Amino acid sequence: MDANRKHLRNPSPDELQNHESDQRRGIVAPPLEKPIEPGARLVPLVPVDQLELGQMPLRDAIRKRESRRAFSDEALSLEELSYLLWATQGIRKIHPQRVWAMRTVPSGGCRHPMETYLWVRNVDGVSPGLYRYAPLEHVLAAVNAPGAGALSDLAEICYEQTFVDKAAVTFIWTTIPYRTEWRYGPDSLKDILLSCGHICQNLYLACESIGAGTCAIVAYNQDSLDQFLGIDGVDEISLYVAPVGKALASG
Repeated sequence: MDANRKHLRNPSPDELQNHESDQRRGIVAPPLEKPIEPGARLVPLVPVDQLELGQMPLRDAIRKRESRRAFSDEALSLEELSYLLWATQGIRKIHPQRVWAMRTVPSGGCRHPMETYLWVRNVDGVSPGLYRYAPLEHVLAAVNAPGAGALSDLAEICYEQTFVDKAAVTFIWTTIPYRTEWRYGPDSLKDILLSCGHICQNLYLACESIGAGTCAIVAYNQDSLDQFLGIDGVDEISLYVAPVGKALASG
């Protein structure tokens, strides 16, 4: 089995029956988010209580939701990006000892194993490049990933899906499996994958509510995308890609 597949598999009955979770063993819970690298350039986002977007009725957003691959050249505003990040991974409540956090999407045991990376191309006030969203601080942190410079054509990594290069920003979600495994052990695969789906559906609906669009992608070269993000593909694994831009009327 490839190293980057060891977490993403179904456990055997013996593994399920005999496993004692690290939570039950009294091991301290893993951090709720990856730490921000020392010296990383930070981009403050619009505070959640100041966001005024997304007033479309939920019924209309659900009715209009579709995969959109045609984007205009219009930039996303910093407020629009802040809103999309809040809608997909925003923090609602945190345990006093930061054992768990309630976010804007569900996750088994409030473990939230996903990290959000952004390949920014056309967002007002944000220099192009690779960033990671830090939800506890509600900021973007620039990522120094050598692979992002060598593999700057994200569309190539996504098997020549050229609409990726037209997006204002591309959301890329990874998972840190141990966040969920700490509680659920080898039976964590289902929750990790479901968590990713919850996040992306919120992105679809939030995009519709601001005149933007997205199209979720799982067709990509695994090793190249992990390299692009600067992750190891074992303790952190890329799972899902979603380019976002202002939608053309014919999108």
